[in-house]
Amino acid sequence: MKPLPDLVAVVLWMAGALLSFSATAIAVREVAPALGLFDILAARAAAGVAIVGTVAFLRRRPLPARRMRLHLARNLVHWGGNYAWSYGVTLLPLAVVFALEFTTPAWVTLLAVVILRERLTASRLAAVVLGFLGVLVVLRPGVAALQPASLVVLLSAVMFALTAVATKALTRTESVLSILFWMNLIQLPLNLVAGRLLPGVPAHPFEGHHALALAVLCIAGLTSHWCLTSAYRRGDAILVMPLDFLRIPLIAVLGWQLYGETLDPWLFVGAGLIVGGIVWNLAAEARRQAPAPVAEEAAKGA
Repeated sequence: MKPLPDLVAVVLWMAGALLSFSATAIAVREVAPALGLFDILAARAAAGVAIVGTVAFLRRRPLPARRMRLHLARNLVHWGGNYAWSYGVTLLPLAVVFALEFTTPAWVTLLAVVILRERLTASRLAAVVLGFLGVLVVLRPGVAALQPASLVVLLSAVMFALTAVATKALTRTESVLSILFWMNLIQLPLNLVAGRLLPGVPAHPFEGHHALALAVLCIAGLTSHWCLTSAYRRGDAILVMPLDFLRIPLIAVLGWQLYGETLDPWLFVGAGLIVGGIVWNLAAEARRQAPAPVAEEAAKGA
């Protein structure tokens, strides 16, 4: 069990992550009427290059890209996922977007088996099955909740899963700062070019409150991952992941308060299935990685 200071640190870091992820979604929705999505993503990438580059400079950390082809492939997929997720945020209830996004661990499991040749255990298979059942409950095929935008967000979850598999491969040779820097540097020109080729049609002129929302997006886009990564460093995944799932009820309440979105009980049922499968798998993974009692006693005797 983690000492109390570590538990407090995990909770505080996760509170920052929850607020940052929610702020990112709300900021995208607020600024989208005045800017095209590619312009929004370009601003976020530019801020990432500036902030990560400054941190690396001050800490005197080099930012080499030893596997540029993998960096390029990872960021092409991640770029598409970011656009699909942001598109969904502008059209769907925020809680639906977050619930569908949480299918990413199930997709990671499948892709890790296929690409990284990892073992498919019973608990991992259960996480995948419950994840897909949860998606069916959230979308309820045949009713109004099944929209093209829902499928786009589901596609973004697959893209994020591919990104996660590529990131895992990159971490064997690249630092976190290097991965973040090249992610933003590669995606910046992609967004600038796409924004010129497929310009958005703003419904409203760009005003002061849009600039504020854009600033929040640029900052929260980085702090969300910073806080989440810091939480993982201070606590086990079995502790951190259930706290991360609080994003769904939090964003549901915010969507209800800010935009009058309905608190659909089926959404929480489906999200519960998705979350239940992932927590089950995390608990099983923790048991598998725990040292056997006999080995522990032998170590003590030695």
